[in-house]
Order: sequence, then structure tokens, then C-alpha cells
Amino acid sequence: MQQTLALIGFGEAGSTFAGAAGWQAAAAVWDLRADRRAAAAGSGLQASDSAAEALVGAPLVLSLVTADQALAAARDYAPLLAPGALWCDMNSVAPGTKRAAAAAVRAAGARYVDVAVLAPVHPARLAVPLLLAGEAADAAAEALSAAGFTHVRTVGAEVGRASAIKMIRSVMVKGLEALTAEMMLAAEAAGVTDEVLASLDASDKAQPWAARAAYNIERMVTHGLRRAAEMEESARTLADLGVEPVMTSGTVRRQRELAGRHGLLTASKGEAA
Repeated sequence: MQQTLALIGFGEAGSTFAGAAGWQAAAAVWDLRADRRAAAAGSGLQASDSAAEALVGAPLVLSLVTADQALAAARDYAPLLAPGALWCDMNSVAPGTKRAAAAAVRAAGARYVDVAVLAPVHPARLAVPLLLAGEAADAAAEALSAAGFTHVRTVGAEVGRASAIKMIRSVMVKGLEALTAEMMLAAEAAGVTDEVLASLDASDKAQPWAARAAYNIERMVTHGLRRAAEMEESARTLADLGVEPVMTSGTVRRQRELAGRHGLLTASKGEAA
């Protein structure tokens, strides 16, 4: 089967998309971690021995690395891209970071696309909402749709616009998670968890607060480090806009603090539902 795309990074997002789409040999994969390259090979994809091997001739590239490596990946791999290749930067980073990455990709003769992923890849998979921005956004929308993505929308020709939507939205989404954890930590320390949750239920009937608290905290425990890195980019976004990221900086600390702390709160185990 002819290669039609390349994946840079084969973590949760890359493996989820590849499995849902059934790309198999049509997709080449490069990841710095050998275990992830092995997982890609086990899924029927082309596990490459180098980034150069994965990128050679690939018309569509999905960059799915961690937030702190997004710019480095663009700069390091841009010279390896085929002329005119679409580099879809799907990482959660600030608009300024994406503009810097775009400069590197364009200098190498390829096309850069700012892609914002607006929801967790589970359970949405290929139906996850994607916002695209940049001069090549329309071409990328067509290519991503052909690859199997079903919820793709362009939001402008300016790189950073999609990322701005994502980063500013994350101030609320991840901030609520961090505030939830802070509330629950205090409620358990004071021995008033049931009463606090009941009082919130009384004022908001959309979803029981025990379930909401459990979900928010599970997200932080499971993905806190990744979310903290993303929120650092949100803080940078606000600072670039002249807004002091007071709460957002606190969210970074709380997300990082709770990462990996399984069993920390009884309510997060669903026992209070």
C-alpha cells in the first residue's frame, strides 16, 4: 500500500487515530521511544528507524508530540519534509509557538497548518473536533478528511488563530478541573465532602457533582503532566495578550501536583456517586 501520511509521535492520540482509521501500511510512524515504534509495527503501520525514513515523500504529516517538544520537532524535522508537504501541528501550544514552528516549516519549502484538537481523543477518535488555521488550512482540511477525520473546520488563514481558540478555551476547561480538585481536597480535609457536593447539586442539576468531581480529578490524575504543559502554553497566550495569567498559573501547579496520584480522593473512585 502506498504511504499517504506520516505520524510524528505515537502516543495516545497517534495510536488512537491510526487504530480508528485503519491506516496500517499507508502511514509511516516515527517516535523517539522504541516501545512506541514497536507498538506501531504491531498495529500494521510502517515503524520507521528514523524521522527521515518516515517523512520521505509523505504528503501529509501529523505532528503529535508533547507540548514542550512541538517547536523542536518542527525545527528538527522541517528539513526532512517533501516539498509542499502539509505539516499539521496538532499539539496544544500557544499561538506564538505555532508561528515559530510555521517559520521553520515554511523555510524548508513545506506548508504549515495550525490544528487545534478541541476534545479528548477518547471516545471521539476520528470524530474529534479539529480547527485549522493557516494559508494551507483548506488543503489540509481536504487531506485530513480523506484520511478519515469527520469533524474538520477551518477558522482562518492566520497561523495561531486555531491555537488561540484552543488555549483560551483551555483556561476554562482545565481551570475548572483544577478548581474542582482544590475544592475536594479542602472538603475532605474538613470532613464536609458530602455536604459540599450536596450543596452544589442543589444549585446545579445538570450533572451530580460527585460524578463531575470524579471525572475532573480522573482527568488530572491520568493526564496532569500533559495538561500542565498545555496550561503553561495557555499562560503564555494570556501574557502575550496582556492578561496576567494568575489563575492559569495556579492551574499549571495543581495539574502537575495531582498527576499520577491515583487513589488520592475517595470521590474520584466513584464511591460517592
